[in-house]
Amino acid sequence: MKIQDVFFILVIGIILYKQDPKLAVVLGILSLMLSIPLFSLWIFFTAERLTWYAGAFFFLSVFFYLAQKGKE
Repeated sequence: MKIQDVFFILVIGIILYKQDPKLAVVLGILSLMLSIPLFSLWIFFTAERLTWYAGAFFFLSVFFYLAQKGKE
């Protein structure tokens, strides 16, 4: 497990605790923005991980939005 994975788990824990879909979307976009220069520098392992993390953040935001919609 690399340091980026540990950081991702900590951030996911914070998002799950706060249950804030907007924060999850912002972190997903930030993750994609960070992966673009890494792809251009041919650092594929970290860039690919960041795109997977972005997908997880977007999935969590959709989950939180649907959970909030179900409570209404």
